[in-house]
Amino acid sequence: MQDDLVQRILSNPQYHELKAKRSRFGWWLTLAMMVVYYGFIMLVAFNKEFLSQKLGDGVMTVGIPIGFGVILFTIVITAIYVKRANTEFDDLSNAVTKAAFK
Repeated sequence: MQDDLVQRILSNPQYHELKAKRSRFGWWLTLAMMVVYYGFIMLVAFNKEFLSQKLGDGVMTVGIPIGFGVILFTIVITAIYVKRANTEFDDLSNAVTKAAFK
C-alpha cells in the first residue's frame, strides 16, 4: 500500500510542479539573503569608515540603520515565503494529496 501511494505521488505532474516551484523560489530567496547579508559583512570588513560615519549629533552611525535594514529584509522575505507557501504551494500540495488518495 505504501509503495503504491509513493508511486502515485511521484507520477503526479503537479507534485513535480510543486517541487520545482518551491525549490526555485527557495533558491532565489536564499540568493537574495546571501547578497544582503554578505554585502553587509563586506561593508563591515572593508569599509568601516563609511559605516562609522555619524548621523546627526548623537551616537547613531550609518551602520546601525543598515544593520537594522538587514534584519527587516530577513523578516520581509520570510513573510513573502510564508504567503506564497500558504497559497500557491498549499494549493498544489492539496491537489497532489487529493489525486494520490483517489
